[in-house]
Amino acid sequence: MKVNIREYSKEELIQQFESRKIPGFRAKQVYQWLWSHRVLDFGKMSNLPNTLQSQLSDQFSIEEITVDIIQRSQDGTIKVGFQTFDQEAIEGVIIPKDDRYTACISSQIGCSLACTFCATGFLARKRNLFAWEIYDQVYLLDELSKLDFEQSLTNIVYMGMGEPLLNYDEVVKSLRILNDEKEGLGIGAKRITVSTSGVARNIIRLADEGLKINLALSLHASSNDKRLEIMDINKSNPLELVIPALKHFYDVTKNKISYEYILLSGVNDSEEDARELATLCQDFPVYVNIIEYNPVDDVPYHKSKKEHRDKFLEVLRSLKVQAKVRRSRGKDIDAGCGQLANKVK
Repeated sequence: MKVNIREYSKEELIQQFESRKIPGFRAKQVYQWLWSHRVLDFGKMSNLPNTLQSQLSDQFSIEEITVDIIQRSQDGTIKVGFQTFDQEAIEGVIIPKDDRYTACISSQIGCSLACTFCATGFLARKRNLFAWEIYDQVYLLDELSKLDFEQSLTNIVYMGMGEPLLNYDEVVKSLRILNDEKEGLGIGAKRITVSTSGVARNIIRLADEGLKINLALSLHASSNDKRLEIMDINKSNPLELVIPALKHFYDVTKNKISYEYILLSGVNDSEEDARELATLCQDFPVYVNIIEYNPVDDVPYHKSKKEHRDKFLEVLRSLKVQAKVRRSRGKDIDAGCGQLANKVK
């Protein structure tokens, strides 16, 4: 069977070429075609000899994900359903706002965490995505952004389907490709955010990778008891493990960390919840994004009332916490936070 050439790092590709008596500089040329330009046909790699193009076609495959469905929201948000090489489905979203065009991308097919407020959590995790599948989402969403908005993507957030830090190796590999200015897409680290539900050991590893990306914690409750009610990951990764890991990330990168906090009526939206949240913001610089809950079928939660949301925000600000309400986008096409579940309207 042919091996997918995009599964190799540059160093591995050089070794593969040299083992076939192909000069190493040819591997570097192919690598640039694959990642700087997303050329997926050896015959279109114009600086390669015809004989080498044929040899590579005989010995390697180039897999890809493809656009399956495009849905456009009334607010300008675009949701894209992608089909993988093994006929699975994942989703990505473009969120236009002012002069920002943000791509929300997925890292797994399904999710294993089963957060009770999230539609994706009801899907079984089928497998991790490869780095090239993550890259393809960004590339294809960027092409679509240029078509619809005449603007390239400005920001990338790993906030789609799955838990990025449970697909650690492939996510880090994809980050390096996206960030690489010479042989990748050249997206600045400050414009990339990885969101995690709190995989403490891998937060520490990520800090030490030398990447200067942003980190967001899907917190959603400020005590272990409440967090455990809605997020099963808190069993293995309680706040006593997660908060020190975040502090390590800040100490190494000096990047302010954001807390994502979905307000659920009667669950986590009291003034006491706000004060507990403020306490978690004391150890290192934190920015809190208050998120409106998006309805999910057969889930017994409701959006917090406006007066409770406003009071929650007031308490945070009175305690010197930087916070704002992040308005939900794309709700009419199930593209909002927590709604991605391969559902077409």
